[in-house]
Amino acid sequence: MTTPPYPEDLQQPAYPDDLEQPGLVRTGRSTFVRPIRPEDADRLVAFVGGLSRATLAYRSLGPVIRARDDVIRRGAYVDYLNELALVALAGDEIAGLVRYVRDTEDPDHAEVTFTIRDDDQSEGFGRLLLEHIAAAARARGIRVLKADVLADNTRMINVFLGSGYRVESGPPGQIVHFDIAVDPQAQAVARAERREHTAVRRSLRPLLEPRSVAVIGANRSPLTIGHEIVANLLRGGFRGSVFPVNPRAGQVAGARAYPSVRELPEPPDLALIAVRAEAVPDVVRECAAAGVKAVVVVSTGFGETGAAGRSTELELSRFARASGMRLVGPNCMGVVNTTPAARLAATFSPALPTPGRVAMSSQSGPLGLAVLDFARRLRLGFSGFVSVGHAVDVSTNDLLQWWEEDPETSVILLHVETFGNPRRFARIARRVAPRKPIIAVHPGHGHATGQVDPGGRGGSGRRGDPGGPGNAGGRGDSGGRGDSAGHTDPPGPSDSAVSSLFAQSGVIRTRSLQELFDAALLLAHQPPPPGNRVAVITNAGGPAALTVGACVASGLRVPPLGERTRETLRTDLGPGAEVANPVDLTPMATAAHYRQALDAVLADDGIDAAIVLFMPPLADKPDEVAAAILDAAEAAPSKPVVASFLGGAGVADLLHRGELVVPTYAFPESAAASLGHAAAYQAWRSTPAGVVPDLPGVDTDRARSLLAGCAPGPVPPRIAAELLDSYGIAVRDAEPGSGPGSEPGSEPGSRLGSGPDAFLSVGADPVFGPVIAFGLTGDYADLMADVAHRVTPLSDRDAREMVRSLRAAPLLDGRVGGPGVDLSALEETVLRISAMVEDLPEIEAMELRPIRLLPPGDGVAVTRATIRLADETRKGGPS
Repeated sequence: MTTPPYPEDLQQPAYPDDLEQPGLVRTGRSTFVRPIRPEDADRLVAFVGGLSRATLAYRSLGPVIRARDDVIRRGAYVDYLNELALVALAGDEIAGLVRYVRDTEDPDHAEVTFTIRDDDQSEGFGRLLLEHIAAAARARGIRVLKADVLADNTRMINVFLGSGYRVESGPPGQIVHFDIAVDPQAQAVARAERREHTAVRRSLRPLLEPRSVAVIGANRSPLTIGHEIVANLLRGGFRGSVFPVNPRAGQVAGARAYPSVRELPEPPDLALIAVRAEAVPDVVRECAAAGVKAVVVVSTGFGETGAAGRSTELELSRFARASGMRLVGPNCMGVVNTTPAARLAATFSPALPTPGRVAMSSQSGPLGLAVLDFARRLRLGFSGFVSVGHAVDVSTNDLLQWWEEDPETSVILLHVETFGNPRRFARIARRVAPRKPIIAVHPGHGHATGQVDPGGRGGSGRRGDPGGPGNAGGRGDSGGRGDSAGHTDPPGPSDSAVSSLFAQSGVIRTRSLQELFDAALLLAHQPPPPGNRVAVITNAGGPAALTVGACVASGLRVPPLGERTRETLRTDLGPGAEVANPVDLTPMATAAHYRQALDAVLADDGIDAAIVLFMPPLADKPDEVAAAILDAAEAAPSKPVVASFLGGAGVADLLHRGELVVPTYAFPESAAASLGHAAAYQAWRSTPAGVVPDLPGVDTDRARSLLAGCAPGPVPPRIAAELLDSYGIAVRDAEPGSGPGSEPGSEPGSRLGSGPDAFLSVGADPVFGPVIAFGLTGDYADLMADVAHRVTPLSDRDAREMVRSLRAAPLLDGRVGGPGVDLSALEETVLRISAMVEDLPEIEAMELRPIRLLPPGDGVAVTRATIRLADETRKGGPS
């Protein structure tokens, strides 16, 4: 193998042969540890590309999907002194990697990071690599290795704590800092404080964990908004000061009132504003002058009233941010944070949630009221709830980042309509979702105005295959073309396309609030299943048959039980029970039968989860049966158990013991659907994310120079062709109506020696931002609704799955109708379009149509391209 040359800004150092050593991991498996070398660049790219989203999340405190090949390759070039990387090899592949980088301001300290391949994470590579890197660092004058680890990354924490080196950790938090003294005789100096919070978290602390709260517009009359906010703050146990502000009241809800914010005894962290809309701007200015750090505008009468109201609320947002305040609303119902650090019930809702592990952002005030009431009836506990209203400043994107690091939150719920910065949502979601499930309720079609359909060509608006949280196919209709420059409202992506986009981002998409809460019940109280194989245990045959059908419809399998499991069940249950799958215990089933059956199926290696049905009027001694179910679930904590128990729903007293909850559903179909969501989420979480590759022939500077001379709206065909050429995509004839095959209605596959024609289009989705659509032209898209959608930036894995996800894929890969097409060239074209859209956010819409798909090795031929630039004056909104 030829050694690649070192980059020009690095001098080639001497390779330290003394660091090459064989090693054994905890399981006895042999490996070879050595310093990284330039010729490992390809191995490093393959190693990073194979890491799952969960591993990336732990490695980088949140996965960064845009990992360019050139950045990854650069990691193979180190000076072996100030930067050193060691690899543990499994055959010719990298199984583990450890790297330190010396602190330039404190040369005897270095930052250290560990990355272990998913399949090897339980074998002890981390501890072995720590031993090797500590010895190498000590020999190079480094005294302390510093590491930041997510608090739930117990494997890495145990490696440090069990290493034998002196380890000191920072204050408890979501991110734990470790100082590891590599000399066992030396006293390592621990970092004095936790690493600084991100800017967003710092800015949201006065909102979600305030020390004092003012309610401006507090009212003496019960059942008014201003009164109920004060009463809820006091009733909810808020530990700080509550200051009602009313110039004509001495007290509100038993708390002393003040005539204005200026006359409060201290500047409050948070102010809730419930006054007439026309008075809100002056109140916000008064809050800024008084030193308030965050405001919640409950008042209505802004954007919902028309353009003037929208202009006013945007001015409020700009003023608040310029004054150092964050603003929630307007037209919202407030903020709730039940965590011990806050106990904040800053809302007028009559139904306050009980503490729990679920957080939710809602864009609708009335919906929020219904949500809190429904959650309370289900006994689903909340850690936080924020009604963002018109979201002119604080948005769901901000809240995701707060809850990402909140140790009291394990599941995040979203009521999604639109986002001020959809690009940011897609990236944040992909970073958060590997560690915490995000469940969103979203209707799909026509969910926002002014959106550009990513499907490209005008279509019938028919739906494609029903999507789901694990549906990576992205099939759907191509929708309408639309013209955002004229503020039209074209049809949005199909329902299945919307599901595809959520699934790519790791977000569990639901279509109703009931489905949202069903999934939340499971994920808040049970682990996601390791696979999609479900056992059904029942005392009634009819409901079991419905459950099996619902499982299949939800992407689950109900496989036969293993022979050993069946033999155990025959012995334990007797001859009257059906021991296939479902396991029918008959109406005479006892609590002991339920316990025996659950123990057996959960011990079966071919089963990942269990649904337990206990139906009236056949049920007898439900308390004993419930105890048996809890005992079995507790004995198998890695496999979820859900129930349909006596027709109840939510967290039932009988199925609740301390921290252990087996959620129950009124109907078994809901239990199956929730398990289907959880299984698809776990499959996404465990799948390698891929990388955004380094693409040769990209000239970003040239592209930006071309855009500098273009006005908003359609780009001239010649400039469009040059822009694509800047990204390595040749357009054979950019003039409309010219060039072979560009005639309207040309049939795919009509030319000898080429495959079907295709299109690629880009549109701005209001939730996800830039979305790429791919499909075959003609009836494939227009009649069969066979179009795949993906959110940018696309990884190599995204591009590969996208072009192979069509129902017409057999025409492309040669399974039907000839040798197929050049899939590699097609995937590269998709990646180049993704890179172009990411680098040039001015591009609002793009379409390449038709694209000639040529035989393998011949590439693709773009014969026509159209590009439209956004009007920057129409952009804005929350971050």
